[in-house]
Amino acid sequence: MDLQLKGQHALVSGSTAGIGYAIADALAAEGAVVTINGRTTEGTERAKKKLLAAHPHAEIHAVVADAGTAEGCTALANSSKQFDILVNNMGIFDPKPFATIPDADWQRFFEVNVMSGVRLSRALLPGMLQRNHGRIVFISSESGICPPAEMVHYGMTKSAQLSISRGLAETCAGTAVTVNSVLPGPTLTEGAKDFFDKLAAAQGVSFDEAAKAFFEQARPTSLLRRFIQPEEVAAMVAYVCSPKSAATNGAALRVDGGVVRSLV
Repeated sequence: MDLQLKGQHALVSGSTAGIGYAIADALAAEGAVVTINGRTTEGTERAKKKLLAAHPHAEIHAVVADAGTAEGCTALANSSKQFDILVNNMGIFDPKPFATIPDADWQRFFEVNVMSGVRLSRALLPGMLQRNHGRIVFISSESGICPPAEMVHYGMTKSAQLSISRGLAETCAGTAVTVNSVLPGPTLTEGAKDFFDKLAAAQGVSFDEAAKAFFEQARPTSLLRRFIQPEEVAAMVAYVCSPKSAATNGAALRVDGGVVRSLV
């Protein structure tokens, strides 16, 4: 299917690895001009080279900026005269017992996971509305609907993203600009694999055994019963960024492997 993204300029925050990189890769494969973003020159340039190796004719821009700060968001928003697509992917996670989460962590998670999307959307949405064309996508999580006991502060930020996304969609009523959220379930990003590798080593079991225990004990409602691949999330995001998704607006779209059991 041609998603009609050729020549569209997309910004994907936090896109040097994991879901963000997979989204950048999917958009580049569809012919979009893609701006990727990371906090270090080394990581950002490495991601750019990898994308160009996979898509030699793609136009890839790399911006080194910390999207978890106001200054970084300003640099990203100003890195191009026009963005047709904004994917708010920037995010952090850190399992921690609720009683041991200090105020600083709550504030840091809100600043990075929530305010990065707020700031970038605030900067780019007016131009999209003026041109009557655009897509904004928030990468939330099934944790926004089913907050995890092991990282309540993370779940809080993902719920906030759902509210912001729907609220912004309301401001775009009657236009050709859409705002949606995509909700991945447990996804095998580099960060998740590193976490489970360490967990498995600490428990004296294999990665597969640790993963099996996770789905049995922490995510027993999963229908997929395995980790989602970043590319599987990216496929949904690419569609939502496409003109073909014009009737999808204000939605919370699950790519959660069936973890969430509710029908709405």
